[in-house]
Amino acid sequence: MDTCPPYPTPPGDAPGGPSRHAHWWQRRWVRYGALVTLLALSGLVILALVRRQTGTEGFLVGLGLAVLPVPLLTAAFRWLDRVEPSPWRNLVFAFAWGACAAALIAIVANSFATHWIATATADADGADALGATVIAPVVEESAKAAAVLLVFLFRRRDFTGIVDGVVIAGVTATGFAFTENILYLGNAFGTDQLTGDRGIASVTAATFFVRVIMSPFAHPMFTVLTGIGFGIAAMSGDRRRLRRLLPPPAGLLLAMGMHALWNGSTTFGEYGFFAVYAAIMVPVFGLLTWLVVWTRQRELRTVREELPAYTAAGWLNPAEPFALASMRARRLARDHARRHLGRQAARTVAQYEAYATSLAFLRHRGRLGRAGADFTVRERELLHELWRRREVAQPALDHAARMTTPIAAPPWPGYAVHGVHATYGVHATYGVHGAYGVHPRPPGYGSYGPVTPYPHGQAVPYPSYNPYRTPS
Repeated sequence: MDTCPPYPTPPGDAPGGPSRHAHWWQRRWVRYGALVTLLALSGLVILALVRRQTGTEGFLVGLGLAVLPVPLLTAAFRWLDRVEPSPWRNLVFAFAWGACAAALIAIVANSFATHWIATATADADGADALGATVIAPVVEESAKAAAVLLVFLFRRRDFTGIVDGVVIAGVTATGFAFTENILYLGNAFGTDQLTGDRGIASVTAATFFVRVIMSPFAHPMFTVLTGIGFGIAAMSGDRRRLRRLLPPPAGLLLAMGMHALWNGSTTFGEYGFFAVYAAIMVPVFGLLTWLVVWTRQRELRTVREELPAYTAAGWLNPAEPFALASMRARRLARDHARRHLGRQAARTVAQYEAYATSLAFLRHRGRLGRAGADFTVRERELLHELWRRREVAQPALDHAARMTTPIAAPPWPGYAVHGVHATYGVHATYGVHGAYGVHPRPPGYGSYGPVTPYPHGQAVPYPSYNPYRTPS
């Protein structure tokens, strides 16, 4: 079971909150309270609007049918996010924003714009067509993109790449589609009540088949394009302004275009909908799925390539980069800790895995010159969090690595404790033993990578180190 780590307090914030001189509106509880109030009010208003349009019975039917694809879509995005799990608060915010705020914006703006066009042109049918193919894609994708933008701006540490953008965008769109499906299915049920249709021939069955069976991924797929744009921007350095500024609006425009094409497919003739679905929607969905799965594998490769540097500096055991770069080994480590020490130990191992992954990504960005000015502070925080959990996590990861290694004898040497290091309190100094020689190395860190603090005060960067290479 993956759990998100309790991320360290940002520099400048006291454990209990901001400094005493902060204005009242800058206090964390005020910001959280305002956000929760906004989403709650949006939820109540959207609930009232949908119920008024569908009726109580239609609302309940729509709710029961619309909820069916939500667990599947949410589980798919959580699976993509397992390498470096996003905090639950970000996912809850994204879903709530999509289901409440974005849906409310879409209903109000779409209705107002369509009514205004119909009044100005005296052409109700043309206004409906224009609203579906032009206004709705622009309004809805912009409303959903706002959630991705907010996480990108205010939870920047949690937003480091394409997978993060895909997950936040996908969960937001899942929430939006949930509310929209309640409205469509509830209205379809109301129509069947008036006409007396039942079973497969009913409007409710047809709506359910198109929106829930055929295309539950439609809204997530559109908004994922926006999320990819923000993910590319998150991977760019501060000096690459064009690469940071252009991808998000480009992704949003692509999302609007795909959405408009999907909504307008019914105007392309009798088989236009099926042609667009088979020739465009399914291939694009397959391409995006391949992209995010490939990106997920690349993240695991980054973990395997970057963490051996911290092994050489004495922060990690040599087995850990191998275990942390394998989802199977991670699961075995959590299971091992749960079996021998209980559920809390398994959560500790999951937190250790998440922090180690964040550390690998941070070092990767620093090595490519894309890290921010707070690189050293963030590295220190992550190493401290790893050190606090090492006694529980490291034996479990070592066991998992030995269970999953493809060769009979593990290629990593053992570690021994040699003393105390006072950087963070009671910290042991590791020595590297085995075929690579004996190198006492108290843990340390520096700009864009750990360094080895020597007794005479000089800080010498350690060399690159590969614990999986068999010594000659």
